[in-house]
Amino acid sequence: MLNLQRVAMFVAVVESGSFTAAAASLGQTKAAVSFSLRQLEAELGVSLLLRTTRRLALTAAGDTFYRRSVTLLQDAQGMLDDVQRDHRGLTGELHITSTPEYGVQMIIPALTAFQRRHPDLRIRHVASTATDDLISGRFDVAIRLGRLADSTHRAALLDRFAILPVASPEWLNHHPVDSLSALAQADWIVHNRLTDPLRWQLSGPDGQRVPFEITRPVRFSADSAAALMAFALQGNGVALLPAWLVSEAIERGSLCHLLPDYAFPMQGIYAVYPDTRHVAEKVRGFIDFLRQRIALSAGQGS
Repeated sequence: MLNLQRVAMFVAVVESGSFTAAAASLGQTKAAVSFSLRQLEAELGVSLLLRTTRRLALTAAGDTFYRRSVTLLQDAQGMLDDVQRDHRGLTGELHITSTPEYGVQMIIPALTAFQRRHPDLRIRHVASTATDDLISGRFDVAIRLGRLADSTHRAALLDRFAILPVASPEWLNHHPVDSLSALAQADWIVHNRLTDPLRWQLSGPDGQRVPFEITRPVRFSADSAAALMAFALQGNGVALLPAWLVSEAIERGSLCHLLPDYAFPMQGIYAVYPDTRHVAEKVRGFIDFLRQRIALSAGQGS
């Protein structure tokens, strides 16, 4: 029978990078952690860590065991949370990541309201433009925007949103855009995390598919929607941005929506979570709660 306490110690050593740091985080002595790891390796019959005077490194077996261990500990914590929920409501920690922009607009308000419903639940939010690995990052849920790459994780579609080509009035005064060819030759500010930010399939006025390719060399790029928007507001050219982010700027007149008869592909909002046998109630509960809030927000905005 696998000893979960030893498994947790092994995970702590891997994530902290040393026996000393792991012992401090666990409230154990370094000798106790080292002994536990030796016992675990003896039980498994394999070496999990390569120990040198300077650093620790995972063996191939250790890397596999680490990933499975994280999932195992998440499952165990999820089952514990669900059992306790029957008496105390949702408990434990909900660890979630999203982009900074969507986090501020939707996720953090939703997390605040969700926690007020479940006061024994602790919330940890990480704002990041990177597609952090859920397992190594120990995330319960990641909110992903755009188009999902192939993944071994589960994904729940929460909503879809439009992306709009926008530019400042000052830039348009010197660079009028009255056709697709003019848009293709404009000064573009592109998102450098997209796989192919220069080529798109648009929907034309009659619903026909229209290939579109940016032909002018790109002078500005960024890894976040907020940075793209800031570049556009500074009059550097055209940026392709979520409608939910730029709608107020368009209403104020600080940005203009270009060629509204042509539509870029709709993008998705997904809740991504580890594909484990036991999905914690706090994860299912928050995804359902967030979906309802998004639907209510969309209804109020229509």
